[in-house]
This record gives sequence, C-alpha cells and structure tokens, in this order.
Amino acid sequence: MAEGTAAGADGPAAPGTTALDPVIAARLKHDAQGLVAAIIQDDETDAVLMLGWMDDEALRRTLTTGRVTFWSRSRSELWRKGDTSGHVQHVRSVALDCDGDALLVRVEQIGAACHRGTRTCFNGGELPTATGTPEEPRP
Repeated sequence: MAEGTAAGADGPAAPGTTALDPVIAARLKHDAQGLVAAIIQDDETDAVLMLGWMDDEALRRTLTTGRVTFWSRSRSELWRKGDTSGHVQHVRSVALDCDGDALLVRVEQIGAACHRGTRTCFNGGELPTATGTPEEPRP
C-alpha cells in the first residue's frame, strides 16, 4: 500500500516557502537521480529499521516538520512515512555522513517500519560471510 503522496505530506511547496538551506544542500552529494540515501534508525534501540531515499525537498520537510518524508523512486513522488499506514516516524535527529552521500535519521518509530508490516526491513536473513581472522589493512 502506498505510504502517502506529496499532497498528503504537506503538498507541494507553496510560493514563498523556503527551499532546503543552501549550506546543507551544498554539503550533499546526490546520486544521478538527485537523491541521497537515508538510513532510518530507532532512536531508543539503535536498530536499523529501513533505507529510504530523499531529494532536497524530502530532506527539507524531514528537517522542518518533525516527520520523515522520502522520495519514492517507484512512484516518482514525495511521501511522508505513515500517512496511510499509521506507521509514523518522528524525527529525533538527522546526521550527514563524512562524504555527504548518506543521511542517518534517528526516529521514534510508531508501528512497523517495513512496508511488509515488520518492525525492520532487515529481516531477510543473515547472508553467509567469511569467518576467521580479518586481513591486515593495506598501507
């Protein structure tokens, strides 16, 4: 089920509203589609809940409304988490990684974070990994 549309997530930016702070925008390294990865983490348990994508407007709304807004790559529209499901993400903090290409959004999660109705999207099972002594780092 769709999580919400741009209209449900405060609608399009009204004339005279501000864009994303230019200082923040200048620090972002967008992918070819103009997006930045947003890792969503539970502020209380530190569990990684999901990965979403944000454009500048989604990040602006996330920073200014207290609710997480994403860019839907499949629907090509903004959506605010929880508008249709009730599984709301209340923003507690947002951090930019050292390269500017990923955000860490710490949230109070209400209900499931995954569109499949589970608390986290990272429940697909552990993948096999090499075990033993890690290789020495190269100089």
